[in-house]
Amino acid sequence: MTLRLRLTALYTLLFGASGAVLLGISAWIVHRQVDRTLPPGFGEPALSHVDAQFALALAGTLLVAVALGYVVAGQALAPLRRVTALAQRVTQERMNERIAMHGPADELHELADTVDGMLDRLADAFETQRRFVANASHELRTPLTVIRAEVEVTLADPDATEADLRRMGDAVLEAADRTQALLDSLMFLARSQQALPRREPVDLAVAARTAADTTAVEAAARGVTVRLDLEPAPLTGDPPLVERLVANLVENAVRHNVMAGSVDVTVRPGLVQVENTGSEIRPQDVRRLAEPFERLHRDCGGPGAGLGLSIVRSVADAHGARLELTPRPGGGLVAEVAFTAPRPAAHPPSGARPALA
Repeated sequence: MTLRLRLTALYTLLFGASGAVLLGISAWIVHRQVDRTLPPGFGEPALSHVDAQFALALAGTLLVAVALGYVVAGQALAPLRRVTALAQRVTQERMNERIAMHGPADELHELADTVDGMLDRLADAFETQRRFVANASHELRTPLTVIRAEVEVTLADPDATEADLRRMGDAVLEAADRTQALLDSLMFLARSQQALPRREPVDLAVAARTAADTTAVEAAARGVTVRLDLEPAPLTGDPPLVERLVANLVENAVRHNVMAGSVDVTVRPGLVQVENTGSEIRPQDVRRLAEPFERLHRDCGGPGAGLGLSIVRSVADAHGARLELTPRPGGGLVAEVAFTAPRPAAHPPSGARPALA
């Protein structure tokens, strides 16, 4: 039985019961009045006729209740039919339709607004997915193209020497390393967007010191000074993901820096902040830095694949934390991840000791 028929049956029951009660009270009143005013035996024919009229009236009331109930139920369920029809029409290629219901702010209006909001989120998710797949395909195609070109050029040269083969091998190895790094980043990004499989103790300060040690060689090669201002900051989360979050912040600050620049890493309970020197960043550009495959200058030849800060944001979201990116006065970026609220103030003191140079 459809919902419309169930509502019709309910309306008929309510109207029929109300009509039966009303006619029953009316019949009782009439019977009582006739019994008081007429001698016994004179009112029975008239009362029988009245009872028959009341029965016909009740039957007519039930018929009218069925008809009106069916019509009213149809009108009440019309918005639901609109929602159902829209849900049947919407596909991944047709995500621009909305219900946009007008009328009183009742439960059906709230349902329509909820469905419209869900479609908006789905449209954004599909668009993000399309952009992500396109960018990932482009990033993967670049090293594969390099590998293919190097191999074809070298094999096409009949006079290729051992030095040529070694140069080709080095180029292929470098492209393979770039592909492996990209795939590892994609795996981290996919994992961070899922529910946390485990929650274990992890210390942000230990993760920050490990990240500084890992980037020490790269920082020294660029003349970048890394200063640490660490306090114990234990929290509960997925240790590999939290360590990757801190490592990406430090690596991003070292790689996207100026020669002989500086990086300040500050850790407080529930907070990690990484501030680095660098080129000027416009406020409108900061918003896209945490998007996958986004680079400040969109130079595909630059270091990394543009996934570092997007992984940071995904890991932060998975832990209920918040990533904030702010342009640094004079050039550079301030990246801050707050795991707790309210966030304590954390500004590197002037006397922070240099840890790496």
